Order: sequence, then structure tokens, then C-alpha cells
Amino acid sequence: MTHPQRGLRHGAPGADSARVSGDSASVRLAEALAALSLATDLGNGLALETSLREAIVAARLAERADLTIGERTEAFYVALLISIGCVAHAHENAALLGGDDIAFESLWHRLDPGRPGEFAKDVLAGMGAWAPPLQRPRIVVRFLRIAPKVAPYAGRAACEVSSSLASRVGLSDGVARGVADAQERFDGRGVPSGLRGAAIALPARVAHVAKVAVLGHRPGNPRAALQAVTQRRGGHLDPWLVDVAGGCVDELVAGLDEGDVLALALEAEPGVPARLPVDELESLALALADFADLKSPWTLGHSSRTADLAAAAVGDGAAATVAIAALLHDLGRVSVPNGIWDKPTALSSGEWERVRLHPHWTQRILARTPALASTAALAATDHERLDGIGYHRGLEAGSLGREARVLAAADAYAAMTSPRPYRPARTAGEAADELRGEASNGRLCTDAVEAVLDAAGHPPRRRPERPHGLTEREIEVLRLAARGLTNKQIAADLVVSPRTVQHHLAHVYEKTGRRTRAGAALFAMEHGLTR
Repeated sequence: MTHPQRGLRHGAPGADSARVSGDSASVRLAEALAALSLATDLGNGLALETSLREAIVAARLAERADLTIGERTEAFYVALLISIGCVAHAHENAALLGGDDIAFESLWHRLDPGRPGEFAKDVLAGMGAWAPPLQRPRIVVRFLRIAPKVAPYAGRAACEVSSSLASRVGLSDGVARGVADAQERFDGRGVPSGLRGAAIALPARVAHVAKVAVLGHRPGNPRAALQAVTQRRGGHLDPWLVDVAGGCVDELVAGLDEGDVLALALEAEPGVPARLPVDELESLALALADFADLKSPWTLGHSSRTADLAAAAVGDGAAATVAIAALLHDLGRVSVPNGIWDKPTALSSGEWERVRLHPHWTQRILARTPALASTAALAATDHERLDGIGYHRGLEAGSLGREARVLAAADAYAAMTSPRPYRPARTAGEAADELRGEASNGRLCTDAVEAVLDAAGHPPRRRPERPHGLTEREIEVLRLAARGLTNKQIAADLVVSPRTVQHHLAHVYEKTGRRTRAGAALFAMEHGLTR
């Protein structure tokens, strides 16, 4: 079937460089971008893997519409990342509409201004549902008053962010244009430009149908997806593509609720899978970092600053690994409303719980994506502390390797030296003192703190002499032995072998002159080594 008014064609994503042979020197681009799609799901208040499902449906629809392989590939990637601009206006949406930009985005995706009666009904029923009851009427009135003026501006912000990020992650101009048309409508009532009909990029028109179909889909009832797209035929959606969908809706939504959705999406990618050279993975991670940091004006550049410090502090051997983990450590931030991140006063206990979960979402996003899964555990340790009272997993010293300790110190220093809505930025000296205080209190690693401060340009502080020449690891073993733990228990706590513990203890006894647990315990107390 041929489209009666086909728009301009553009090349497939990465056709110039990313399509290389599948070997260990490259990663599959769709796998890497799956992480971004999962983050956009969180930022839009949608179920995880919604964007993956949209990419599947878009690829299938494009094939049934007899589009070229390049157009089918672009439709796949546009659908995968069509919500990439969700962070562009998050701060303003939260400030204007009751603090929860995520809940607003979730509602916005379901509103249809092409059906005024339903639009008004949905606004009255859903707008401000996230706010206290007394505030809801005011939010509804404000939305209706400001939407005509603010929506085009917000749409333009999303357009600029979407097209820029799409280009940076290795996608073609056609995909960049497609995601920029994410909020346009076939009837010309969309934003930011009010494009009409074939003036909207064809991959975007395909992705629009896929999005509505997925949001309308109900497990076991493919006709629900058809009803959803039919209701928007000629308004939001291209009538020709809706008609194509009507003839194959069972095929479009087949398997969306079964098995591994990511595997299904990768299988649906048209043509030869696009791949990214491994040495370009850090550049992609930087684009994802900027996406996460754009969530709030208070965090702009935070992830890249953290990555610079952490990579310099950890040294050449692990610098690349730590840099990528540091760039990705705040992807989970998009799961928390800006009304929390941008709050100038103390957080409530419920708000704190949402903040404490954002590293969990970072780990879930990265672990779900094969190309980035190896960074997941490390990236999620930025708020862990040696004494076990950090979050989200409450890990203790023995479970935190050098890279994790450096990441935590780098993240803390980068945050301290930047302003936050509830405090001004610390001076470099104040931040150094605070960071060293955290190390003295046993929360951060002294070695990691000094390495980060050295990377930040602080003059080196002469390290305190450890009694009897004990090393940091020997002191950790001493503390645990003093508490009566066996070699096997110490080994489990420090994630080392019992033989290694025995080796360290031999050095401890030799250096301290003690030979019993009680003697070692007394030595630890005498020298202030018990914490």
C-alpha cells in the first residue's frame, strides 16, 4: 500500500558509521537506547517498556504500510524515543501545576484536544489529581488559562531537546526531525508549530499511531487498541495509517504482554541492526547524562562533573568504567517529580522515600539493557555509605569496592559545590572540610575522598599516620576481628577469601604485637580504630 502524500525521506539512523559488523568492538545501538527509552517512560509516568512496545508496533505498522527500509527504521527509532523531550519543561510544569510533572505528563499523553467534550471531561477528572483536594480546582483553572500560551513553548522546548539528543546518540537527521514532531497532530492542532498532514515527518506519523495503539491496548483485547486509534483518525492521527492499522491490529499488538519485550523490540528492528563502536559508548553515556541532568535547573552538568572527578580520582586502570557509571548514575532521577527535587524546604518522609528510590531505578534501567548492564551495580552506589546507612541498598564497607567509594565521594563533592534550592553552593574549602568530616565519621572512604579532592585541585593533605603502619584493609579486618567474627565471617563481610583474611590478620598481629581477640580489641580502642 502506498501513502497518497508521502513526506520527505531521510536516511536510516547511523547509516554512515554505526552499521558495522557485530563484534566485541561494538554494541547494538537499540540496546543502548533502550536505557533512554526506559528513563523516558519513568519521566512520562508510563509503565516501564511502554516505549519499547511502541517501537515494536511502529516497525510492524511501517512494514504493513509498505514503507521503505529507511522509513521503517526511522519509524522504529522515533517511536522508541518519541518521549525523549519529557525533561525539557519538567521544572516549569511542576511549578505551574501542583508539583508533580510526571503525573501531569501521564495525563497529557491521554488528552485529545481534537475532541473538545472528552478533552474537558478528562481535564476536569484528572488535572491536579496529584495535589491536595483544595488545590485541584485552582490547578484546573490555571491549566485552562495558560495552556494556549504555554503549550507551544513547552512543545518547542521538547522539540529542541529531542532533536538534539537524537542526533547526539547517533541517529539520523530523519529520526531527529521525527522526534521533534512528537507533539504535532495531523489536523494542525499540535505543538509547537501546528504542522498539518504530510508536513509532519512520516516516521512521526507512524509513531503517533503506535503510541495511541499501545496506550489504548488492553491484554486479550486487541480491539481496544483499534478503538483508540480510530477515535483519533483525522484529528491526531494520519487517516491512511489508521486504516492500515485497522487491517492488521491483531498483528500489531501480538505478543506485547508476553515474555521479554526488549528481545521482541530488538527482533522488530528493521534492516541490519545499527551498532555503535565501543569507544563511542562514553559519548552516548554523556548524552544520557545530560538528559538526566536537564530534569532540574539545579542539576545541570552534575553528572559530567561527577564523571570527571571520579575518572581522575580512580586512575587510568578503571577510569573508563567509572566515567560511564558516573555519567549514568542519575538516570533514575527522572522518576522523581520536580516538586521534590526543586523544593526549597525540608522534604517529608514520603518525599524522602521517593528520593531514596532513584538509585534503584538507575540500576533497574541499566540492568535491563545488555549494552549497559555491566555498569548497573556500580552506577547505583553513589549514595551508599561505608557505615551502611546510605541508600538504596544499605551496603556496608565490605560490599563497596574502590570504584564505588570514589563514585560516592565524587558525587558528594560535585553536589556540595553546586547550589541547591534549599542551600547555596559550598565553597571549595567548605566542601573539602565537609567531605573529610564524612570520612572521619566513617561514612566515606578516606582514600577515595583524598583522591577526589586531589582531582578537584585541592592541595594534598598529609595523611594521618596509621598506628604501627597498619593499612586501611588491615584496620577493617582488625575492627571485625575485635568484634569476635571468625575468619570466614570476616571474609564474607569484606567479600574476600578466608585465606586473604588470615594473611591480613597475620600482619595485624605482627605489627601490633597482640595475639588474641581481646588484645586486638583493646589495641583498636586505644588507637581510636573502632569506627
